[in-house]
Amino acid sequence: MDVVVEELPPILPAEHIIAINKPKRDLHTERDYSWNGLEFRLPPGVFHPGETSRMLHKWLLDGEIETKGRVYAAMGAGAGVEAVAAGLRGAREIYALDIHPESVAVTAQHYTEHVGPRPGTDFHPLVSDLFDAVPDGTRFDVVTFNPPAVSQTVSDDPDVIRNVCVGASLVTRFFDELVDRDLLAEDGEVLIIVSNTADLRTVVGHAVERGLVARVRYRHDWDDGVITFLFGLTRKAA
Repeated sequence: MDVVVEELPPILPAEHIIAINKPKRDLHTERDYSWNGLEFRLPPGVFHPGETSRMLHKWLLDGEIETKGRVYAAMGAGAGVEAVAAGLRGAREIYALDIHPESVAVTAQHYTEHVGPRPGTDFHPLVSDLFDAVPDGTRFDVVTFNPPAVSQTVSDDPDVIRNVCVGASLVTRFFDELVDRDLLAEDGEVLIIVSNTADLRTVVGHAVERGLVARVRYRHDWDDGVITFLFGLTRKAA
């Protein structure tokens, strides 16, 4: 279904957003994450995947978001689960991008451990502020992003802000770089997860203004008033 930006839900009240996004106290500790029978180590500062991330992991592994034989970018690599899922699926190239060096390092470790060398698959773990480290001329068939777009600052800890609440400006800059550098293949698609804890209308509206077509691929209503969307964004047909 094509998106009508004005019909997207408004941002939830600030106090409600802050209450449901209170950071856990373990971000600066060593933690573990289990998924699909695989174990992932989370060094201090590396994001622990939540419910929306687990949805994304499943869609990548089962091909609902198809990466097999395609050039794929996992924006915000985190612990590397998306990269591993794409590798197991048989992506042609995988770019695991994150501004956080420790996240990129542990992503590379997990990819080696759970996927390893595969004929026909190239893996590129890059420390990158959005697409800064991506070589010119790269074209992506698939990009996924579960951005830290929460609209309220829920902590003064820089790692919490980086993982949760940078806000809409990061996502609009993401779309600007994608379009200005012509990084999306002609038939490529960007899959982005955003909820009404963020400014949905600004985020999606900016993508539309930059010439992308937005569709709702999935919607999930939680029991706390949060509505999460998986948007699929493509180029406009010529």
